[in-house]
Amino acid sequence: MITSFKTKVPLKINPKNAHTGISGVFAAAVVNKNFCEKLLNDPEAALKQGYLGKSFGLSQEDASLIISLNAKSLADLAKQVVQTFGQ
Repeated sequence: MITSFKTKVPLKINPKNAHTGISGVFAAAVVNKNFCEKLLNDPEAALKQGYLGKSFGLSQEDASLIISLNAKSLADLAKQVVQTFGQ
């Protein structure tokens, strides 16, 4: 049985442009300290490298966003990404 629910929280993300590759980047950074450090210190190389032999499937816009940000921690990077999408 499939049920649906409604939320009172407004969603700012257009489902047609859900930035799904970014969630993969953050998942890899959460589970692998070395990848996380590379993402923070050399995001372009980290994104090109991928994780466990797989690319993240990022749009050029999303890859450019991550590369352009200057974050000191994964939490800081996530905050900056969310703020950018909220604009």
